Amino acid sequence: MKALVVYCHPREGSFTAAVRDLVQERLAAAGAETRLIDLYARGFQPVLTAAEHECYERHPENCAPVQSDVDDLKWADTLIFVYPTWWYGLPAMLKGWLDRVFLPEVAFLMPTPERRSIARGLDNITRLGVFTTCGAPWWLTTFVGAPGKRTILRGVGLLCARGCRKTFAAHYLMDSSTDTSRKAHLDRVARKLDRFLS
Repeated sequence: MKALVVYCHPREGSFTAAVRDLVQERLAAAGAETRLIDLYARGFQPVLTAAEHECYERHPENCAPVQSDVDDLKWADTLIFVYPTWWYGLPAMLKGWLDRVFLPEVAFLMPTPERRSIARGLDNITRLGVFTTCGAPWWLTTFVGAPGKRTILRGVGLLCARGCRKTFAAHYLMDSSTDTSRKAHLDRVARKLDRFLS
């Protein structure tokens, strides 16, 4: 198993960092080879530039500015995102990573005269996981449409291998969390990961 963990949080020592550490521990226990992309620690630039947009559909030229991330994405068979949900969706840093790295001929194939829609490009990804925190309660996040969850599990999921295995866990009401609720969430993440990786 080759697992790529994409982590997005600005502060070391956050609860999201604790989730990241647990994910890496469970991956190691399962015998996975793991790579970590820590977007904030790396100072990742999330803005798609005019020059990148100009060559967006020209492969492999489009990969040059983010080649190491593209290489990591193509290397992996398991892709796990760990991040806080802000305004019901992905942090801007993580959305920018998707904008810049999930490129034509990498994450998806552009339409052709024979194929009217895009086609999946991440057939190497057979497992897709999301571990997040939400300040809002479950019911409100669901009412708004849980756009972050949908972007990854549905949107990214459609680009992965057919039958891609998925897992998701969120700690809702994070702003009023307690030691007990945070421990319960970490326990839930561990259980979900163990089933996901088995």
